[in-house]
Amino acid sequence: MTLILGIETSCDETAAAVVENGTRIRSNVVASQIDIHRRYGGVFPEVASRIHVEAISLVVQRAMDEVQTAPGDIAAIAVTRGPGLAGSLVVGVNFAKGLALGWDRPLIGINHLEGHVYSLWLTEAADQITFPVLNLIVSGGHSDLVLMTDHGQYRMLGSTLDDAAGEAFDKVGRMLRLPYPGGPSIEKAAREGNADAYHFKRPMDDETFNFSFSGLKTAVMRAVQLPPASGRRTRGEESMNPDNLRPDVHVGDVAASFQAAAVDMLVEKTIRAAQAFNVTAIHVAGGVSANQLLRQELTRRAAIPVRYPPLNLCTDNAAMIAAAGYFRYRAGQRDDFALDVEPMLALAKP
Repeated sequence: MTLILGIETSCDETAAAVVENGTRIRSNVVASQIDIHRRYGGVFPEVASRIHVEAISLVVQRAMDEVQTAPGDIAAIAVTRGPGLAGSLVVGVNFAKGLALGWDRPLIGINHLEGHVYSLWLTEAADQITFPVLNLIVSGGHSDLVLMTDHGQYRMLGSTLDDAAGEAFDKVGRMLRLPYPGGPSIEKAAREGNADAYHFKRPMDDETFNFSFSGLKTAVMRAVQLPPASGRRTRGEESMNPDNLRPDVHVGDVAASFQAAAVDMLVEKTIRAAQAFNVTAIHVAGGVSANQLLRQELTRRAAIPVRYPPLNLCTDNAAMIAAAGYFRYRAGQRDDFALDVEPMLALAKP
């Protein structure tokens, strides 16, 4: 039995978990900051890092207490080193270094996106996974199609050219005066709307596997906002001011139409990539993987198995970091105390 302690602080979740043999969750503790950042309409980096400092010791202690295990029973400490917010990452990495030194345990730095990939190994279907598999990683910061040919072996097939899928959901949600985060709010509003009310264009004509959501976001903005008094459109974030929402807009219809377009774009490219590389299955991970329409459409249109993590493992958590840490530990990875954070850390090369 190999127990890995995982620590995750890449954004606004302070998390710690203990995972056995990379597939069995023994504890999984998450202290969320969402109610705090909701006041700002998004994550406030300086606030996030300060709260991590306040919470991390108690979160790690609780994760250990739930397993009723001692430091000597832990084989290694896995911690997210990137990508993410620099200040948040530093808190987790430095705390993990302190534990590794004090407990005399190996330290393993983990790519946050690889953690999302290994959330699929924490499901009942883990024993059915055979390579190669295609990973669609969709979150607030990422929309990536990654080919996985073996443990730790990745090839980036496509990524977002502008906004990530989750970021687009957040920005459209803000335009529609929906609560942060936008993904769950838009999904909820869409249940009361007509997905055919607006025909938003899907920019998918190119032959690559890259995504682009900025055009879709702009189309929504032009459909729902009042024209500027000056007659000239503003640019950037100012143009998405929720105060400019037209009074006659049916929020449910816009939400449903936007969601349908975004999901269609994700599904179309994913299916094409799966066919091009003859994969055995499609794995979907990251916060947006919780979207029920995305799950339904991929499952309906794919000719191969489509797998998702349970909802509690879609968003950031430390169990996925511990799972990835187990496979890195088994492969012989050991990091020294020079381990540093990399806010723009890539998972794979094209």
